[in-house]
Amino acid sequence: MTPQKSRLLPALAALSWVIASQFAQAQPSPGMPYEPAFKPSLHKGPPAGAANEVLVLGTPHLSGMKGVIQQGMLSPLMKRLAQWRPTGIAIERLSGLQCDSLRRQPGRYADTVATYCFDVAPAASATGLDVPAANVEVERQLAAWPAAPTPAQRRRLAALLMAAGEPASAWVQWLRLPSAERRAGDGMNAETLSQLERWAGPPSEITWIAATLAAELGLERLYAVDDHSADTPDPADPAERKAQGEAIQKAWDNEATRTRMAQDKALQAGLKEPGGLLRLYRAYNAPEAPALVYASDFGATLVEPSPKAYGREYLGYWETRNLRMVANMREVLGQHRGMRMLSIVGASHKGYYEAYLQQMHDVTLVDPMSVLKD
Repeated sequence: MTPQKSRLLPALAALSWVIASQFAQAQPSPGMPYEPAFKPSLHKGPPAGAANEVLVLGTPHLSGMKGVIQQGMLSPLMKRLAQWRPTGIAIERLSGLQCDSLRRQPGRYADTVATYCFDVAPAASATGLDVPAANVEVERQLAAWPAAPTPAQRRRLAALLMAAGEPASAWVQWLRLPSAERRAGDGMNAETLSQLERWAGPPSEITWIAATLAAELGLERLYAVDDHSADTPDPADPAERKAQGEAIQKAWDNEATRTRMAQDKALQAGLKEPGGLLRLYRAYNAPEAPALVYASDFGATLVEPSPKAYGREYLGYWETRNLRMVANMREVLGQHRGMRMLSIVGASHKGYYEAYLQQMHDVTLVDPMSVLKD
């Protein structure tokens, strides 16, 4: 043995002991569930350049509050979101490309398409482009988008976005036009324009918050990140449909649900008071809110005892949907490094969004309460 090798032996022995002891510590004790030693959330960087920041804003669906709220009541919320200055806004809506894919499988997704997908036929006829081709053209135009586009360019882009199945982003372009220029022309024919105006008419967090804020901040589009590819048709057997519905409803009948309902009733009673809607958003985005949602809904279905485990089926769909929604956001962040993303989503998604996003190496979560404060 050479002197060099003899000097290395004690160091190698010490290194082997360290590795062995760390391995032993990582092993679960008998009877304990396995936990992986590698935790992505512990490896956050810092990245080279600006961080990807995500602010998840849990929201009620404003479509269910028609006649109760007016757009002006959102002003305190909009002011705070604008001060945070997001550079991208994600919304709970299916993309045109996903809807195009779902339409190709009507046996599974006919109800999903009818409920969640936008009719692109008028815009396809006007532009001569199907959904994939229109999406390609939208990306091509945005890649070379001028700093000061003409009204004709905005009308053309809005028409292309309609053909791409992205009415929310088309509405952003429409809001960015001067009032006198919001007319048919440049590929936006009268039928497509009428369709866009009807779509944007009812109350919605997409039109009243996301699109309005995007236009105010000078953004060109919204990012549709919802996902319904985990949807399955209802059971064909009426008896099984009935049993499935009864099992879920029974699981939801619990004390946490009653607490949520009481809280919502109190919040909605104060909506027309000064700052009432902002108080609702603060309550929906408070740190303790996701735990109550879980106890009321998803945690209850996890343990419901029906023989066919309907609750676990429902929970599997819910987790899958949220994972894919977060994956869609992560894809956007990977393409636009250093984005400040505002993600507006139904409040029941909020806890899952934040938990999954926290696992991402290159995502920094922003405390919504720091933005919604006085």
